Amino acid sequence: MNFAFSDEQQALRDQARKFLSDRAAPARVRRILESDEPFDRELWRGMGELAWTGTAIPESYGGAGFGYLELCVLAEELGRSLAPTPFSSSVYLATEALLLAGSAEQKQRWLPRLALGEAIGCLALAEGPRAPHPGNLETVARGHRLSGAKLPVADGDVADFAIVAARPEGGAAAVSLYVVPLDGAGITRTRVETVDPTRSHARLVFDAAAAEPLGEPGGGWALVERLLDRAAVLFAFEQVGGAQAALDMARDYALGRFAFGRPIGSFQAIKHKLADVYVALELARSNAYYGAWALSTDAPALPVAAAAARVAASEAFYLAAKENIQTHGGMGFTWEFDCHMYYRRAKLLALAIGSTPRWKDRLIARLEARAGA
Repeated sequence: MNFAFSDEQQALRDQARKFLSDRAAPARVRRILESDEPFDRELWRGMGELAWTGTAIPESYGGAGFGYLELCVLAEELGRSLAPTPFSSSVYLATEALLLAGSAEQKQRWLPRLALGEAIGCLALAEGPRAPHPGNLETVARGHRLSGAKLPVADGDVADFAIVAARPEGGAAAVSLYVVPLDGAGITRTRVETVDPTRSHARLVFDAAAAEPLGEPGGGWALVERLLDRAAVLFAFEQVGGAQAALDMARDYALGRFAFGRPIGSFQAIKHKLADVYVALELARSNAYYGAWALSTDAPALPVAAAAARVAASEAFYLAAKENIQTHGGMGFTWEFDCHMYYRRAKLLALAIGSTPRWKDRLIARLEARAGA
């Protein structure tokens, strides 16, 4: 079994790294952080022109028709650069939901625009701080009308449509998904603050908003589970990229900062700190590669591989971002240094599609199910 990326995929990585080093340098990320701009629109247009937004969309719908390994390569580079765009919401979640369950008409309407980056999609699942579950969703559907509130919704303030989970009025736990254009009547969008302002979030309120069913009625939660498993692998690559960048930043500083006539990287306290990060990152990378294989082949192992990748990558990125600040010492805590931007992104991504404890529970449950099968 060969887990290495091909020469063509490595060439895509080189192209993406060069593009992002030019268009998503830390100064550009900081500009979004310190402004009211929800995302970097110029960077987003560039991604559309390079067909990144259509990487996994079939050519018949205007996409590049590459595949998920190529998308994993791009995700790692996006994570490395902290790219302030709605890529994950639109590509990992909304596009995937349409590919998995969209009708021919829904695909024809949205996928060509998503492929070009002309439309932005998002997933509206959570309804507050508690973990979303079929039994606690309060957004209800009355025919083709939705009422309820979703919070937080990543990129909900800038998206053109949302994939929304709701229960039928009077139903128990039969969750369905709906496609909701966000420019219609009965929709209120309010931007909310998060730990990482370079990734925009919103509260969406639906008041009898027009909605189209997505997939089989009552099959929404099973679709959500499939969707999250696929997205978990892609988020894991973003986290691996971010962790590698934070480790590189700490290493460079440790080799260039001197104390008592020696680089601080020569002291055991710093060496052991960075060695721990390296080990955690390599573990995360191995799990992410396994997840990439499972995702690209739609293997039965995907649920286990996705959960393992998600847990390992969340822990590695958080450790790398935290130790990067510690390696920089007192200056690492200041606004002027870029260390906090990696820490913010690590905390945000660790919660983006469910917390680490929740993914650990999913991993344990799936391993138990596999052992009992």
